[in-house]
Amino acid sequence: MAARARPLLLSINPRHSSSIPVVAPFRRKSPLKSRPFAAKMAASGTEGGAPSPAKVIDSHLHVWASPAEAADKYPYFPGQEPTLPGDVDFLLQSMDEAGVDGALIVQPINHKFDHSLLTSVLKKYPTKFVGCCLANPAEDGSGIEKLEQLVLKDGYRAVRFNPYLWPSGQKMTNEVGKALFSKAGELGIPVGFMCMKGLNLHISEIEELCKEFPSTVVLLDHLAFCKPPLNDEESRTFSELLRLSRYPQVYVKFSALFRVSRMPFPYLDLSDLLSKLITHFGANRILWGSDFPFVVPECGYKGAKDAVSLIAKQVPLASSELEWIMGRTVMKLFPNGWL
Repeated sequence: MAARARPLLLSINPRHSSSIPVVAPFRRKSPLKSRPFAAKMAASGTEGGAPSPAKVIDSHLHVWASPAEAADKYPYFPGQEPTLPGDVDFLLQSMDEAGVDGALIVQPINHKFDHSLLTSVLKKYPTKFVGCCLANPAEDGSGIEKLEQLVLKDGYRAVRFNPYLWPSGQKMTNEVGKALFSKAGELGIPVGFMCMKGLNLHISEIEELCKEFPSTVVLLDHLAFCKPPLNDEESRTFSELLRLSRYPQVYVKFSALFRVSRMPFPYLDLSDLLSKLITHFGANRILWGSDFPFVVPECGYKGAKDAVSLIAKQVPLASSELEWIMGRTVMKLFPNGWL
């Protein structure tokens, strides 16, 4: 079972000049001292043993059919035709050039609930990619059985909750949402949250789900879309993100940096946010992700990887902490995913 959430004790961290509150029990520590929940998830790379070679694993990217593939076998969802290339051959070329060893592929909206293209990629490259499917929150509950099929039959190992796909006026904490979240925990797969319109709109739902189902792992995509705060409201929202660290099941994706930074590459204004995230969550609960192919016209795929190293120098991070962010964390969450 997941560890019981500790009491929230707020104090000001002298390491930062910011007045953002710190959850006292989660002050920064060595990433090798994983918290109980993370330790339970870890099935490889034991403490005190010889470290495995550091791999670079991208925790967040997408693939979709090429125009030829879409015309032949894998059609786009109507109205969601992509505006840039995102086929697997382009991805593999980009990963090879950047020195990235593997990736967690998230089902794109371009194919919506038709997972056939991504499933074909996962079957073709079983040691290169792990799949994250898209939850279908249909009111009839059909998405619950579909989730089970995608995991047990097709080998998906995570699921994404897109709150904007829920029926109008309903929340992710409705009956179907809770059933999907509970099923994910039962199946042993993490749930990723895409809070594109702001964490403040969904924080209460995420907290309610974490409290009710503490064994379901949570991945917050793209820093939960928190930008470097410019006003009190944004500071409060980022504080809410930091306070989610009191739930040991919550992990944060340091991904799609071009979406959350207010600066051009290499997005150095994110160094303070990363520092605070590590102080609260630990590097072993943070995962780098590129958001390919959307990142390609921004800074290039290799640039997405290089930016993290440049930001890390500003923090600064120990090399072991950077290794956790760039691959070890996601490899702990998905044991044997990249052999």
